[in-house]
Amino acid sequence: MWPRIGELRTLALGTPGDLRTRLNTLVLGGVKTATAGLLTEYAEEGEDLERVGERLALVDDEDSLVGVVEVTGVEVVRFAEVTWDFARSEGEGDRSIEEWREGHAAYWARVGTPVTDDSEVVCIRFRLVSAGDGGIPTGDLGT
Repeated sequence: MWPRIGELRTLALGTPGDLRTRLNTLVLGGVKTATAGLLTEYAEEGEDLERVGERLALVDDEDSLVGVVEVTGVEVVRFAEVTWDFARSEGEGDRSIEEWREGHAAYWARVGTPVTDDSEVVCIRFRLVSAGDGGIPTGDLGT
């Protein structure tokens, strides 16, 4: 299972370090409004897909809360069918869907999960609800 903060599942973007810091900064700045994951990760972790309306705790490298996002859309598609509209909403500076696919394929290969055109990708859209502790009472932080 993924870590929880209170009742919220956590959203840990990318890998710890510079990448996670950059991605969190994009979310907090309102630039990144989507993220992609592999469906196989959900099965491996025993997690259900996010659902529209669910709130997630955006966390840093230490699993500390940096913000809260609300899921506005969830779709599972083949890697080859991820749209440019979705890729653009990830806000990571890709200039084309081909660049997005190349970058994401390289990332997943680096973390040990190579993808093919048929790999199932979970495309999650979200909106930033709050930065910082998001109004979650300290007693509910689970730390």
